[in-house]
Amino acid sequence: MRSINLINIMGWLAVFTVTAAEAENARSEGWAVAVPGYQITLPRDYFPHYQFRTEWWYFTGNVRTELRRPFGYQLTFFRHGYRPPGIAQPVTSRFVMNDLKFAHFAVTDVSAGQFHFDSRVSRGAFGEAGFADGNRLAWIDNWELNFKNNFKLTASAKDYAIELELTPERAAVLQGDNGLSQKADGAGHASYYYSITRLKTSGTIKIGAASYKVEGDSWFDREWATNQLTPEQSGWNWFAIQLSDGSDMMLYQMRLRNGAIDSHSNGRWIAADGASTELAADEFRLVPEKYWTSPTSEANYPVEWNLIIPKLSLDLRIAPALENQELRLAVVYWEGSIRLQGQRAGKPVDGVGYMELTGYQGEAPGLTGSTR
Repeated sequence: MRSINLINIMGWLAVFTVTAAEAENARSEGWAVAVPGYQITLPRDYFPHYQFRTEWWYFTGNVRTELRRPFGYQLTFFRHGYRPPGIAQPVTSRFVMNDLKFAHFAVTDVSAGQFHFDSRVSRGAFGEAGFADGNRLAWIDNWELNFKNNFKLTASAKDYAIELELTPERAAVLQGDNGLSQKADGAGHASYYYSITRLKTSGTIKIGAASYKVEGDSWFDREWATNQLTPEQSGWNWFAIQLSDGSDMMLYQMRLRNGAIDSHSNGRWIAADGASTELAADEFRLVPEKYWTSPTSEANYPVEWNLIIPKLSLDLRIAPALENQELRLAVVYWEGSIRLQGQRAGKPVDGVGYMELTGYQGEAPGLTGSTR
């Protein structure tokens, strides 16, 4: 059931900055925290982890029509635990909220220069939202993530919609240290995190009354945690990159409130044959080269970058497919389709991907629950 009160709750939940005492509270209430020793296993870890406070299923992709008209899309489902597992009282009413379900949905129509975005939030009291029901991994009303042998995404808003089928083209890769992604100093300031970096994608995108058959590639991130970050961290710059030589890459920079980059910033390079290499914070350089100021929020985003990774002999220029891909929801952040051009080992390479920039206007979304 959606209401103004729930939208207000979502805005409050979007800032999960946790002090050390609050983190200890999370443990004492029964919330699990991400620590070494857990073995990520699929398909088990496609499904919800109710012992953790926050998790998300994150899909982005770049697709084209037969005539090469490009589109980007994002569909992310979030679960935020509301009743800690340590609370033993039995539920006697469907209106008692164990967790809040919310989702973000955006489509970039590059040729038209248009960016469409929307969000939904629900208690799920009457089954209109939830997780792990038959083939449905997550849903809110008619926004659905289904999984059987492949993934299927369906979502529609007032002026746009998607219906896409996604087939993994390579195995999942574990981010961080064997799936434990440390985001800050201290035990438990981490998430469990894996990615499927290429999924063959086909289906339909609708813009207004027009319907477009599309094909391309998507990216899937799966992450769950209880108290990842700290109050000293202000936001992040995150990149999912698919290059023309068949390699993929995830990178993120955690920004501190004093303007520095946290040493726990990290990345992973995935070669065309599936072999992967971790990238420590001091092994890549991201230099902003152009900023775009939102006329609505007045946030000033670094939307063009030079990415240099000496140990991979990689030098890339990153630019947005559209400058204005800002989502102005209960929280404000930039998330959108990007284009890449440059060289690897002296040979030309290009690619596509997605970039997320948070904390440039107000607080970053989900500081202790999500980097997506």
